[in-house]
Amino acid sequence: MTKIRVAVVDDVEEVRMGFKFLINSSDECECVGAFSTAEDLLAAVDSARPDLVILDIGLPGMSGIECCRILNSTWPAIQIMICTVFEDDERLFSALKAGASGYILKRATPGVLMDAIKELLSGGAPMSPQIGRKVIASFSKKSMVKLSSSLADTYALSKREFDILEYLAAGLRNKEIAEKLFISSHTVRSHVYNIYDKLHVKSRVEMIHKITSG
Repeated sequence: MTKIRVAVVDDVEEVRMGFKFLINSSDECECVGAFSTAEDLLAAVDSARPDLVILDIGLPGMSGIECCRILNSTWPAIQIMICTVFEDDERLFSALKAGASGYILKRATPGVLMDAIKELLSGGAPMSPQIGRKVIASFSKKSMVKLSSSLADTYALSKREFDILEYLAAGLRNKEIAEKLFISSHTVRSHVYNIYDKLHVKSRVEMIHKITSG
């Protein structure tokens, strides 16, 4: 089985080593680098070849948000999950705009962190509950209560894909959507990938930005 290659960036050694131990304890993941600065990560990306980067925001030197922006533009296939103590709106939305697909608070339990890694690589957008509420509240202000059915025609979405898109926009996880529609989580994931492909996006955050703009 090919393992998920995860790199960690945090300036606190105890946190880095904790992440490394947790990741390497999983049968599905391996830590391919634990870095104290964004600069060290960027210098090692081509050799480490991570599938996913767990990134702190408050780093010495280059900030995590600027690192996120560079990763997203230079290595767009790499998924980025912010893991930080900060939960203010400014940092949250700056990170999402820079290309992060997940935002987890450091006080999350190890089990939540590992679930978030798997969810992110399955096309989800893992967020701590309080962070998710901020995001959904923000998008709701953009009159996203009910998506226009013309969206289905614009992007050639099937009826099922449009139904799933509405649930995604409302903040439901893949498992919750599966329960709502009486289908498997695997089927939901397949539809989500098709939706992303048709909308030309790679994450739930990008998707919501696209369908709520204009």
